[in-house]
Amino acid sequence: MTTPFLSTKAIPVRERLIMALDLPSISEAQTMVEYLGDSVIFYKVGMELFMSGDYFGFIEWLKERDKKVFVDLKFFDISATVGAAIKALSNKGVDLATIHGNDAIMEAAAANKGELKVLAVTALTSLDRGDLDDLGFKCDVRELVLSRAKRALQIGCDGIVSSGLEVSMLREELDNRLLVITPGIRPVDNREDDDQKRVVSVEQAFQNGADYIVVGRPIRDAKNCKAMAEKIQQQIASQFVTTHHDSVGFKSTE
Repeated sequence: MTTPFLSTKAIPVRERLIMALDLPSISEAQTMVEYLGDSVIFYKVGMELFMSGDYFGFIEWLKERDKKVFVDLKFFDISATVGAAIKALSNKGVDLATIHGNDAIMEAAAANKGELKVLAVTALTSLDRGDLDDLGFKCDVRELVLSRAKRALQIGCDGIVSSGLEVSMLREELDNRLLVITPGIRPVDNREDDDQKRVVSVEQAFQNGADYIVVGRPIRDAKNCKAMAEKIQQQIASQFVTTHHDSVGFKSTE
């Protein structure tokens, strides 16, 4: 039995896990990376680390260790400013970066990204229907995500950030070229104090069509962080048949 939305992009399986380094200091982030070793190859660095110290020095430190880097700063400003920021970031060896905003912002980012892959944010996984109502979005969440994804693809962005709950819809409606990065992954039941509301499991995210997943607290807060990262890697690998150099093929039917 096959899974029709399973990603067939040539992404090494162990790079499909992106660890969110949501930590208060660069030194703590470095300690975590060194401890995790080869269990994690791809890291997300966001606003908390941006405010804590030498953000770009840390990116260089990650690249020196052959890690991939996802800059999640959700750039949102006038289009010229966002375009200039993306152009500067494209020279720092970053692999993925997020932007937020209207068509003009996405156009400016797409025009200046170089080899950097630009991701448009759709609807944050920390928001539910009530939150979107409060923000003035009266449309259905799925309609909002699909609309933003369509515009991102047409304008020239490389992908989107989307809850795993909407990914299968996106795969049905849009060209498979679009990269889909799914946060809000929970390998176990969601805790009551968790601020992520629209969550899915590892397996569900990939079966729905995600190319990458972003996992933070389930790894960071585990009793054994490295063991949890390896467990998630195994869950990901179980969805794919690996071929030469660990590139993805199709889901195993064995």
